[in-house]
Amino acid sequence: QVLLEESGGGLVQAGGSLRLSCVASGSIFRINAMGWYRQAPGAQRELVALITSGDMTRYADSAKGRFTISRDKSKNTLYLQMNSLKPEDTAVYYCNADGFRNENYDSFDVWGQGTQVTVSL
Repeated sequence: QVLLEESGGGLVQAGGSLRLSCVASGSIFRINAMGWYRQAPGAQRELVALITSGDMTRYADSAKGRFTISRDKSKNTLYLQMNSLKPEDTAVYYCNADGFRNENYDSFDVWGQGTQVTVSL
């Protein structure tokens, strides 16, 4: 079993910053891509940023220039540095990871439980 645990959410004023973390644990042979997604009330879950095993990154247009995704492979940890936050960034932020559990390439694709980010005016 592979588990993801997010942390770092909270309440911040517009223009402020937050750093989210996501730690992967359990039966992990290799992690491929990891990503951050968010879901605002009444909206669908959407991609915020993604990073591959080769450290290629992809960002939603709304995140470009303000958010930075990174990972520490030695710690199976994913980060999202969020700067210049706006009220429209308010959402539950979820971590996602896919990879393999073992050398037989049994795959996994898991989600964390989410961390709330609230940006006030």
